[in-house]
Amino acid sequence: MVDVVVDPEVPPEDARLIRESLQVLIRMRDGWTPHAEASRANIPARVAMAVVILGVMLGLMLTVGRGGAGLMVILLIAVPLLVLIFVKSDLGDEHEQTAVDRGIYEQLRWYEDRYVLPDDLDESSRRLLARAQRAIRTVSGSAVNNEGLLDDVRNAVMLPAQEWEIARLLAKLSSLRAKHRRTVSEGVTPEVAAVAEPLAQALDSSEDAVVARVEALERYAAHVADAERAYRARHQIEELRGRLHQYEELVAESGADRFAVPEITRLAQDADQLEQALRRSVSSAHEAFRHLEP
Repeated sequence: MVDVVVDPEVPPEDARLIRESLQVLIRMRDGWTPHAEASRANIPARVAMAVVILGVMLGLMLTVGRGGAGLMVILLIAVPLLVLIFVKSDLGDEHEQTAVDRGIYEQLRWYEDRYVLPDDLDESSRRLLARAQRAIRTVSGSAVNNEGLLDDVRNAVMLPAQEWEIARLLAKLSSLRAKHRRTVSEGVTPEVAAVAEPLAQALDSSEDAVVARVEALERYAAHVADAERAYRARHQIEELRGRLHQYEELVAESGADRFAVPEITRLAQDADQLEQALRRSVSSAHEAFRHLEP
């Protein structure tokens, strides 16, 4: 499953609304526009139903006859009230929802080309975008990024830009590929095939270029994951070293020196090795980052 991708240039509040309004956006893509009179369109049907209810109740009152005068008074008061509640409540709910959708429409209709929905992508493109988004989450959610060991400021700018460019290209590719397949599926003459084949190759080449972008992101994420493992391991070793004197004290008191000496003395060596591994991993991540830049 892929997420909605929004152009990083869209203001944050509008971008958030785009991500939260998938169903409205899908309807907008299908050509839907809200109208003020939409909520009134079903009024005749509701009024007709109300009239039917009223007719049934009047029939009951006539059946009751004069002996049920009290009941008739109650029905005369209750029926119109029930009909009014029925119509007003139904209209109110629909009007409220329509107003919400209209507000979303009015706010987002200016951003028609500034977002990519999952439905804008074919299956192959969705898989590619999912890979890119996994790589981005790996980097942005890592402790080494959040602790500033990577260039977190540049990541915050570069990663959304990469995601948007990949999604935008994949949406265009999906659209053209669908049109191309529809055209050639009808059967083509040799003359048309001579033109269609190079165009199909152009589509494949474009996909290969996007794949290269995604793979570069994945390589960067892999280096970040290596740095993340070294960072966490170093942190754990430091915690163990901080309690080293407690281990030494316990070993001495229990007379278990022969079991603990090699393990305890190795802690310092492991910490140094992990520090070097972390530096190498961060350096490799920085190098991979440079390959992502335009």
